[in-house]
Amino acid sequence: MKIGVLSDTHIPSRARALPPILFEAFADVAMILHAGDVACVDVLIELESLAPVYAVRGNIDPPELFSRLPHTRTIEVEGVTIGLIHGDGRSGRTEDRALKAFPNADCVVFGHSHAPMCERRGSVLLFNPGSPTDRRAQPKHSFGILSVRSGEISGEIIRF
Repeated sequence: MKIGVLSDTHIPSRARALPPILFEAFADVAMILHAGDVACVDVLIELESLAPVYAVRGNIDPPELFSRLPHTRTIEVEGVTIGLIHGDGRSGRTEDRALKAFPNADCVVFGHSHAPMCERRGSVLLFNPGSPTDRRAQPKHSFGILSVRSGEISGEIIRF
């Protein structure tokens, strides 16, 4: 199973629209995960035209999205548990807050920092896709693809 992953789209403040590369890369995904800071409901509507979307709220999401989206989500796919959270907070590092939120997950997807990450902490895959529209201090924009096969999950960061 192929899963498209993005976060921190910040539309329209950081970009007018989602970049075309996302629509190409997500054309054959089974689902899309958005790790918050959607900023505009139109982003979710556009993504839903490609595949089912599971999103969480971020710290800059407007009241309309904040009330519609949960703080965290747990998604079960093919024997794998994925935790989804934005990751904002007051203390500690973003990835540590995200990992703490899902002690029994096989993969934790988070955003907030705009810094792509695909690394294992023990048996858990920590995955931050970065941002396709607001690279901040990163050299390139990014998003991610998760692959689930035979109860195992792996990830890939795509930079452009």
